[in-house]
Amino acid sequence: MSDDIQRESMEYDVIIVGAGPAGLAASIRLKQLAAEAGAEISVAVLEKGAEVGAHILSGVVVDPKALNELIPDWKEQGCPLTTEVKDDIFLALSEHSSFRFPNFAFPPFMTNHGCYTGSLGAVCKWLGERAEALGVEIYPGFPAANFIEEDGVVKGVVTGDFGVARDGSHKDGYQPGMELRGKYTLIGEGARGSVAKKLMDRFNLGEGRDPQKFGIGLKELWRVKPEKHKPGTVQHTMGWPLDNNTGGGSFLYHWGDNLVSVGFVVHLNYKNPWISPFEEFQRMKTHPEIRDLFEGAERLEYGARAITEGGFQSVPKLAFPGGALIGCSAGFVNVPRIKGSHNAMKTGMLAAESVFAAVQSGRQGDELSEYQTAYENSWVAKDLKLVRNVKPLWSKFGTFLGIMLGGMDMWMNYILGGFSLFGTMKHGKSDAASLEPADKYKKIDYPKPDGVLTFDRLSSVFISNTNHEEDQPIHLKLADPALQKSSEWEVFAGPSSRYCPAGVYEWVEDENSGERNFVINAQNCVHCKTCDIKDPNQNIDWTTPEGGQGPIYSNM
Repeated sequence: MSDDIQRESMEYDVIIVGAGPAGLAASIRLKQLAAEAGAEISVAVLEKGAEVGAHILSGVVVDPKALNELIPDWKEQGCPLTTEVKDDIFLALSEHSSFRFPNFAFPPFMTNHGCYTGSLGAVCKWLGERAEALGVEIYPGFPAANFIEEDGVVKGVVTGDFGVARDGSHKDGYQPGMELRGKYTLIGEGARGSVAKKLMDRFNLGEGRDPQKFGIGLKELWRVKPEKHKPGTVQHTMGWPLDNNTGGGSFLYHWGDNLVSVGFVVHLNYKNPWISPFEEFQRMKTHPEIRDLFEGAERLEYGARAITEGGFQSVPKLAFPGGALIGCSAGFVNVPRIKGSHNAMKTGMLAAESVFAAVQSGRQGDELSEYQTAYENSWVAKDLKLVRNVKPLWSKFGTFLGIMLGGMDMWMNYILGGFSLFGTMKHGKSDAASLEPADKYKKIDYPKPDGVLTFDRLSSVFISNTNHEEDQPIHLKLADPALQKSSEWEVFAGPSSRYCPAGVYEWVEDENSGERNFVINAQNCVHCKTCDIKDPNQNIDWTTPEGGQGPIYSNM
């Protein structure tokens, strides 16, 4: 990347993009290694949210395996993971009833006992405090807009400009983004990160791998009546309201002060363009097994975020000249366990160990092949290999048969040390290419929200504390407006207005001509990245808005 703008520059040994579990774990591990060696290493972490944790959204049930390695006394140090899982429930739902699977039906690694539930955003705030205490410099409100490349080597990143008007002119107070340069750059932006996507293309990191797969996770935080609260209870469901050909399910986690995290995941390889993940989430809460929990309860927060689901066969090449991908920028979520934060942290730690050794030996800007090898020999890779066929089986055979076959395959892998009769199955086409024309399906008429248990998008976005300065360039870039009309509307009936969980996209009829116009309400965007993933023509490019904007989650 190069431009003609004169930018200030800052130099560090290591630049880390993203103050999530992976980036913060990497920064802490670098400082730990430096302290052990009696050495110095300068580390900067960039975070696009207004504060650390502001853009973090996860279920969350945390396997503390990586946290135990990174900070063994995390409980004594006050980590806000205090609700240990006590009851592990998995249900199959039909429209009016449910069936509980016995826990012994699942391999031992699927259990949630020994895990903790709470807020991953709060955990990241705590990790950020630990990092800063060790000397890490964290810069919230500074998104990485692009990477710096010189002579085929990534030299760091450039942050986004401030004070640019919608028409591209410079407003009062305009400030060009800064260059942050380092010997190595670690990218931990989370699922479908904008810089990671560019690096994947530039260095062909996905070559020889399956396409990454994604889900959209929607979540609400409620405070329920004390008599309905069961601390440490975690419940997962599959089935209704989704049909057999659409993957996904719900979660309910009881934690904290009468808090319940309720969420819904829809796999983004769905075919029917009439599906609305947001409306399916609202419908799910009306199930007899679920709705009574929310009687007299208060909804506190809402948010949404894409989830990587490709797993073992979709993990790209991790290292490139001058840096590496860590955490969900590469995609280490274990889909059947519905967990990824422990794997994200561990990959951040592995990358940190490789970077520290390289810097100590006088290297910089080369390819960290040691990190790739460390990942392949780690418990992260083993974790993902055991469950590698669950998502492909689910996609190929539908929910009920696919889940049965996936369960059998997990047992086989567990007993036989990673061997499967299926081998390693392929994911096939991308999630964008999975969508089929609207005329193949019947339009879905979703019930109107009641404002008590079920809600609309705009009232939901309001409690996500999302805000964007309106007089700035729209950060959702449309490559070809004509293609959006001829294909996304005329062939697929405008699925962007349904897959977006925040009401960003609308197809509005012109009163005079009767023509449909594509409207982008960028100020509503909760940074979930679903549009960048699911648009059937890959015509929408999610880029970073001004720093510090978007949602501000407090307990998600």
